[in-house]
Formats: sequence, structure tokens, C-alpha cells
Amino acid sequence: MKMKNIFDIKKNLGEFYEHETKRNTLYKFFFLTLIVVAYFVFMSFKFGTADGFYVTVMTWSFFIFCTPIADAGFMLAFPVRLLLGVRMMYTQLFAFVIAFLLNAYAYFYSPLIYSKTTILNLFHHILSKPFPFWGIILLSIIGTLLSIYFGDELIDVSKHSQRKKYKKHASKFKFIIIVFLVAATIILYDFLLKKLGINISM
Repeated sequence: MKMKNIFDIKKNLGEFYEHETKRNTLYKFFFLTLIVVAYFVFMSFKFGTADGFYVTVMTWSFFIFCTPIADAGFMLAFPVRLLLGVRMMYTQLFAFVIAFLLNAYAYFYSPLIYSKTTILNLFHHILSKPFPFWGIILLSIIGTLLSIYFGDELIDVSKHSQRKKYKKHASKFKFIIIVFLVAATIILYDFLLKKLGINISM
């Protein structure tokens, strides 16, 4: 697949500023990029550049697998959609593969990385208990795919009123979010009990 030329990219960016849905998507990308860069800089000061990058990438993989919104995958999918025209749904699937390989390596060959931050410690806690905690990963994947499905639609249309896919599936997405929040509360409760040294079999 050929990369779009510079004129096509400029034209696309022009449309992104003109259309409210595309403009929101562009602002979201810049905001998320700023957060990730700031996080990387902070982690680099704390752990050094190499470990800071490793922690940042692993934290990205946490948000890929453990949140039902496609913000982490969106950071990869959006520029690919802009430059190559590939729908974000496909890039999101590729992001799942990258995140899986990262954690397969880290879990078995570099487990100390999970002790670097509280988020990664929580991630290890989830990964270490396939039942029932992998349920939140399944919920997150389903929610993420719906979220990126809506994200593709944001780029396809120019006004929020034209978002037929979102209107059709919004109730399903909200239900997944509610179930996710309940499951996340249970996992956080179990994680805090473990930190306090209180063991409750689940």
C-alpha cells in the first residue's frame, strides 16, 4: 500500500480542521501524544532513558488490554489512517498483537518491569490471575473494538449528527463500560487487600 503524498495529507488535515468530528479526533490525538511524551520524560528522569522507554511502552500495553476505550491503540491507528488510509480497526488489531508480544516477553523473561510503577504492578496482578481477572481484559477488548469502530466513523463523517453506527451501538458500549467499572472495582479491591497482606480467595 502506497503512502499518501504530501498534498493528500495537507488536504486531509484541512478537512480535519473544517469538520467537527475530524477536528475532535485530531485534538484528541495531540492531547494523548502530549500525555505520553510527558510520561516518557518523567519515567526517563526516574529510571533512565532505556527503562523509562520500557516502562512507557508497557504502560501503553496496559491501556491496550485493560481499558475499554481505544485511546492507546488510537495513538498508533490515527496516524496510520491519515498517512496510509488503513482503517483504524485493523491497526487496533495489530496493536493487540504488539501488546501481547510485549507482555509475553516481559512476564516470562523480564518480570521486574512490573514492579516499577503501581499501574504495572496492578497489570501483573491481573495477568497472574487468569480466572477471574482476565475477564476484564475480554471486556476491554470488546469495548476497545467498539470504540475504534466509532473512531473510524468520526473520520468518515463531518458532523456528530451523522454518526449512525454510534447511535446504533451506543447502548451496548455503555453497558460494557458499566460492567467494566464493576469488574475494575473488584480487581482494585483485591489488589489493595494484597498490598495490605490480606488474602481472600476468589
